[in-house]
Amino acid sequence: MDGVPDWVFAVLVPLAAALAGALLVLAFRPRGDARLAERLDALAARMDASAAAQQDRLHRTLAETAERAQDSARRLHERLAVIDAARANIEALGGQVTTLAALLGNKQARGAFGEVQLRDMLADRLPAEGWAWQHTLANGTRCDALIRLPFPPGPIAIDSKFPLEAWQALRTAPDDSAREAARKRLAADIRRHVDDVASKYICPGETAEGALLFLPSEALHADLHALHPGLVAEAARRGVYLVSPGTLWAVLGAMRALMRDVRLKAEAAALRREVARLAEETLRLDRRVANLRRHHAESQSDMDQILLTTQKILGAAARIEAVEMEPPAAASAAGPRAAE
Repeated sequence: MDGVPDWVFAVLVPLAAALAGALLVLAFRPRGDARLAERLDALAARMDASAAAQQDRLHRTLAETAERAQDSARRLHERLAVIDAARANIEALGGQVTTLAALLGNKQARGAFGEVQLRDMLADRLPAEGWAWQHTLANGTRCDALIRLPFPPGPIAIDSKFPLEAWQALRTAPDDSAREAARKRLAADIRRHVDDVASKYICPGETAEGALLFLPSEALHADLHALHPGLVAEAARRGVYLVSPGTLWAVLGAMRALMRDVRLKAEAAALRREVARLAEETLRLDRRVANLRRHHAESQSDMDQILLTTQKILGAAARIEAVEMEPPAAASAAGPRAAE
């Protein structure tokens, strides 16, 4: 039967045979042999007990087997669910890769993709006043972005429209000849684009002596350094530096630190000017306090003199009140003698 282990039959068949033999013996035993009957009854009882025990073990084994089967089925369903989710993610990722490939294959879409990525990184790493988007230089060239750094080094222009057709042809080349042709085309594209950036984005007196060429792919950045290190070094000598999303992230971090340092220096200069003004006002306050102290001292001296004069007047008044007035005749006689 389906679902019943083979060892079950190996146990049940001998038990059935023994039970059948015991029944036959009971059927054909002599009627007067009581002892044999008792032995056969005991044997039948033992066989019944053994069969019951075997049946109980069989039931327990079947229950455990069914439980293990259900647990295995449950784990299998869980793994199938995980596999389905992974398959859905892989299908979604495949669709995104296909979309990205189509995007990078279209020049206009590729440029928009690089611009969006560049703009997001600039907005995330730099203050709003530290960069300008689609800035037009004095020579009429419009760069994708201009990072406003103080002199030196000065504002730095960024370009994000590197041609990817030759690189894609190199990665999908079916044989060595096609790979070599794509490699030469990639070298020509690098040299031509570096020439454009160096001639249009580097303006003495207006920008820094270098410009950044943003590559929207880490793989492209690695392939250029691996396949054409001479061209990368030549671009650097001309002031054009190739940056990937990862390297641009670090460069923008350094530029942000430089902007912060310049801002702190400007704020420190303003603070020094305010401190100088405060010191000047403190000196003026000290002079005015000294003048006030001098005026107060002079006022105190005047008050002392007034008090002294008042005391003299009061003393004179007291003496006048204490003097005894002489008769008028004596006063007139004394007058001629005093005149002689």
